[in-house]
Amino acid sequence: MKDWLLRFTGVIGLDLKTVLGLQNIGRFFSERRQFLRMGGEVRRSYPILSDYSDWAGSMKGHYFHQDLYVAQKVFESGTKRHVDVGSSISGFVSHIASFMPIEILDIRPTPSRIKNISFTQQDVMARLTIRTGSLSCLHTLEHFGLGRYGDPIDPTGHLKGFQNLVEAVEPNGIFYLSFPISSNERVEFNAHRVFHPLSPLTWPGAESLVLHDFAFVDDSGDFFPNSNVEEAVARNLHYGCGIYTFKKTIQKEFS
Repeated sequence: MKDWLLRFTGVIGLDLKTVLGLQNIGRFFSERRQFLRMGGEVRRSYPILSDYSDWAGSMKGHYFHQDLYVAQKVFESGTKRHVDVGSSISGFVSHIASFMPIEILDIRPTPSRIKNISFTQQDVMARLTIRTGSLSCLHTLEHFGLGRYGDPIDPTGHLKGFQNLVEAVEPNGIFYLSFPISSNERVEFNAHRVFHPLSPLTWPGAESLVLHDFAFVDDSGDFFPNSNVEEAVARNLHYGCGIYTFKKTIQKEFS
């Protein structure tokens, strides 16, 4: 089933998979009767009707590709300490925690009793005191200042957050960043912002970063590693995902 169709029906409050699954109600009752005739016992019925012809799982889309790709890069870097801001706990964070400790920051409270995961509640639009040589913020920056997660309303929240994240990276450190990208930059309130692929290269704070690697996910959910920003621009994307690996430069002080 097309991801865009599922997203659209979700916006209007309709679970399309559930509706289409109703066509399998006859099969459900037929197989239930067969199960009982074969000696099975059923305490209660709990029909799940949309899984008969579904895929075993999806290896496409923003989160699958970004979480796996960046986790692999962190592993290959050999860093002993990694800090994350707001990324998927069940995806990226758990990937990292499988092989090393990870410190996570989020504006929302998160109980943490899991080995290798430590948590600090913090608004990243405010100034950060943490410093690290390895930092990630995946599919998170686009939400800053829109209030969706209880954060203060701020039209420039993404810029403040970006500057604070850059400042948190130590010289020669690595900063992994991802967010939705499109040729049509926009705010879809209060869900998220969608940025032009070139935008982060012009934001305040970007002057201290060098783009070390770029990958992207296109509108169909397909992944393009070892790419460049210009290719993503040429694709004329509507809702893709840009994955940026920045290196923090050593800033020289001039008297």
